[in-house]
Formats: sequence, structure tokens, C-alpha cells
Amino acid sequence: MSAYSRRQSVIVLGGGIIGLSCALEAALRGHRVTLAEPGRIGGQASGAAAGMLAPYSENPEGADAFFRLSLGSLRLYPEWIRSVEEISGMSVEWERSGSLNILQHEADLLPAEGRMRWQNGWGAGAELIDKDELRGLEPALAEEAVGAVYLPEESHVYAPKLVEALAAACKRTGVQILEHAGTVESLHRSDIGGSRIAMSGLPAVLAADRVVLCPGAWSSAYEQHLGLNLPVHPIRGQICSYSSPAQWREPLRHIVFTSQAYWVSKRNGTVVCGASEDVAGYETSVTEHGIGRLTRATDRFLPDLRGNKPAFGWAGLRPATPDGMPLIGAAGGKGEWLMAAGHYRNGILLSPATGRLIADLLDGEPDEKKLAGLAPFAPARFTARQGSKQATAGHIY
Repeated sequence: MSAYSRRQSVIVLGGGIIGLSCALEAALRGHRVTLAEPGRIGGQASGAAAGMLAPYSENPEGADAFFRLSLGSLRLYPEWIRSVEEISGMSVEWERSGSLNILQHEADLLPAEGRMRWQNGWGAGAELIDKDELRGLEPALAEEAVGAVYLPEESHVYAPKLVEALAAACKRTGVQILEHAGTVESLHRSDIGGSRIAMSGLPAVLAADRVVLCPGAWSSAYEQHLGLNLPVHPIRGQICSYSSPAQWREPLRHIVFTSQAYWVSKRNGTVVCGASEDVAGYETSVTEHGIGRLTRATDRFLPDLRGNKPAFGWAGLRPATPDGMPLIGAAGGKGEWLMAAGHYRNGILLSPATGRLIADLLDGEPDEKKLAGLAPFAPARFTARQGSKQATAGHIY
């Protein structure tokens, strides 16, 4: 039996959707969980997301480890959502809408067919929709679209409500949530076992058997504590929403993707359009340039909205890694410290799988197959590469 298979005290650092998902799963497995959030729950990328669950649309190249993780997480969603809604007593507005990837030119058909072949090998159920069929499916789309790839399995949730429901579910399962906890000032292993954490916004030091780090775009701040190279950097994602105008023929029935933007209708009557991305450090302001790109795309593809100004615009910081893969797994100590971060723009999608993987590691060593599946996401992988480069640079041939 693993030393970590017993009921433990666990501190989760970070209250975005990944931290909330890890805390909930750990609590459901009987662990005593405290979640400490530097600011407010869901105040960064999670609350600003459009909530799309689209592993096929987001992964056009091939079935790599990231795609397999994403697809596996999508297939956990029905049971996961049922559990979150049942525990919290709240709806997260999960819409099993399917998605349409718009083809703008005849030249787009051949690559679309190739993409469909490999994705259908993974159960996508993708279909090529011609121009006439597309008009029937989405009357509000502009005439210039020549067709679309229809992906029936993709869906979306209302991200703010999912965050709210997760927080409520955590509290109802006994998770202690500490908001405005500030920054981590020290993280170290205790002489008597477990770990101790001092945070600038808390009067007392936190102590627990295990620590799960879910710091999102702020992951690099933990390099000094963990002795790891954690090259996670923030990408500002700007999003806007439109109120349905009087001339709006009908709400979009599907998630609609183009190379310029995507659109999705929410139950509150708004149309969410995203996302314009740029590197702006930790700046979360909305810019005319960023939103302008989205409004130009909207004018082009949704003529009913042409000339309408967005009702709202907002931005979130997406935690990106150099290889596009999240950091999931052991992060230091002697197995006491775990990390789940760097999910970029797929934190909503990857929440169920990440929570389960972290809980498996808390419970004890997973089987060899699962450990092998985690290898591409190892938090130490950039440290290993950096060390290898330094050794090579210093070697005399």
C-alpha cells in the first residue's frame, strides 16, 4: 500500500477552475482540503473564458498526448457535470450544441477532409456540410462560407456559472476556501512531516501532508520554491459579447469557428465572440485593437450583427508553456508537492481529467500506463532540458 493512500490533509494553491476541480475531486475521495486563492475565486482566466469544450477544433494536426488528454476529459464531462450540478444545486448551462468549422474557400476542402479522416478515427463523427446545408443549420451566417466541418460531440458551458458551481460544490464537500490569501512567501517541508506554507495575506502558516500548486499564469513565481524551471507565461485573451439585436434571425445553434474568431450563443441571449490574443505581461485591460479584430470578423461572418457594438468586452490571462502542454504531476519535495498548471486556453475542457489525475496521485502511485501517459506533462521537463543544454555547452569535445 502506498504511503499516500490514506486520508490526508491537502492544500490547493490557486482558485481558478483547475484548482477548484482538483480540490473537489480530492475532497470527494475523503481528503481534508484547504484551497488558498491569492485574489478572488475564478478571477483570472477561468471566469473570462468562453467555456468551449472543443478538442477536435482546437487540435487540427494529429492525435498527440495533448489531444488524447483533451478528448478523454471531454468524455468525462457528462458524469462530471452531473456531479457538480447535483452537489452544488446549480446549473452550469452545459449546451451540447456541436460545432461548425467554417470553410471560407474551395481550397479549404482538401485539408478539411484529411483532418476529418484522422479525427473520425478517434470517434469525432465529423461530417462535411455543403453550403446549402450550412444555410439551413445556421441562417445567420454570411453567404460567403462554402461549407463547414460539423463536429457533433463538441459543446460549451457558461464559464462564470461553472466556476460558481464548483466553488459551491467544494464548500458543500468540506473544502475550506481562503480568498485574498496573497502571495506565497515560503514553502518548505516540515521536520515533523508534511509541508508548511506562509502567505502574505494570511495571519497563520498553513500546514498539510500534501500541496497541489495550481497558480495558472503565475507559475513561474514558484521556481524559487521548487527548484524547477517553470516557463509559464501569460497570454492576454480578449473576448466580447453582443446583445441579440432586433434583426437577429435566430440564436446560433452551434459553436461557430473561423480562422479569424469564434462565436457561441449563451442562454442569457448574448453572443460571445473570441478571442483576440496578445502578449502583454500581466495586463488585463481591454484594447481597441484587440476588440476591433473581433468586431471586424463579426461584421464579416454574422451580417445581422453588422454595425452593432459589443455590449461588453473583457480579458483574461491564459497560462501558456513553450510546448503548449500543461504541467501535471510531481513538482518537488519527496512526493508531497504536485502541480497542475499551464493549461493555456483549455482549462475549462481539461478540468475533469486534471482533477482526476491529481487525485490519483494524492491517493497513491497510479499504474504504469497512467504514469507513462503523464510523462509528456511532467512539471520538471523544462528543468531537464535546461540542464541538458548547460551540460552540452560546457562539454569539451
